[in-house]
Amino acid sequence: MTTGVRGRRPGRAWGAAALAVCALALAGCSGRAVADGSGGTGTGAAPEATTTVNPERQKGHKATPKPLKSLPGAHVNIADGQTVGVGMPISVTFDRAVPTAERADVERQLKVTADVEGSWSWVKDRNLLDGQRVDFRPRTYWKPGTEVAVRAGAGITRHFTVGRSLVATVDVRTHSMTVEKAGTTRKVPITAGAPGMETWNGTMVVSDKATKVFMNSQTVGYGDAYAGYYYYAVHLTTSGTYLHQNPKANTYAGHQNVTHGCVGLATDGTAKRFYDEVIPGDVVKVVGSEDTVAVGNGYGDWNLGWEQWKAGSALS
Repeated sequence: MTTGVRGRRPGRAWGAAALAVCALALAGCSGRAVADGSGGTGTGAAPEATTTVNPERQKGHKATPKPLKSLPGAHVNIADGQTVGVGMPISVTFDRAVPTAERADVERQLKVTADVEGSWSWVKDRNLLDGQRVDFRPRTYWKPGTEVAVRAGAGITRHFTVGRSLVATVDVRTHSMTVEKAGTTRKVPITAGAPGMETWNGTMVVSDKATKVFMNSQTVGYGDAYAGYYYYAVHLTTSGTYLHQNPKANTYAGHQNVTHGCVGLATDGTAKRFYDEVIPGDVVKVVGSEDTVAVGNGYGDWNLGWEQWKAGSALS
């Protein structure tokens, strides 16, 4: 099933992330790494603790960090104190599109403090203009238990924690989902998108969830196929892909793909169990389907390889 924003077949006009230059890489240091717009990382809990040595520091004086500028109209996707899954990118969006010439300076105002190798990359969001979104993701999924601090300019600070790992792999060919959670594994029967309405292939990240969501097929070009509430809905893409309870799964899960693009789970408690254990940032990978989900359709950041991802930074 889909909501009014999925646009499964008509919505192919938008593309993947815009690409540019450079990376943030660990410099062989121990301790907490500070990834910022300088192109490097260092040790210590504050941005000024870098690997660069200047004359003042050699004299025993601590260098004064350059104060961050204000970033008016900036928004961070993670709440202060939130616990997220291992796939959650840090996504900063802006009220206006940032011109290409200004993007490097904006990145210099974005600071991530964590034990991680990662990079910022400008993403063309499905519903935003080019230049309105820049994301930070690690080279690989976050390590459970990682403590992260984020600063977006002079006015925004966030601290969050990475929770236990949960990665669910949906195989549309076998009509099953393998849930790997904190070292345990189980298989769940599912039904996915029917021929011509295939579920997106690739890696998606849970953005949010709701006990019920109204879904209307008219808004996505499927006529009067459905209109009503669907329960235990886990949100995967901006275009409207959900993993949710679907009465049709009582008959077809494990046997046949019959949905309009979403992943359906049975009403016997299967859907509720998955819903109850999922948190934003958990990973849902779909294999065996068609058309990989775009980077900017929700949090599709992991569908780019590491070198491609780093190339999306505006810094050299």
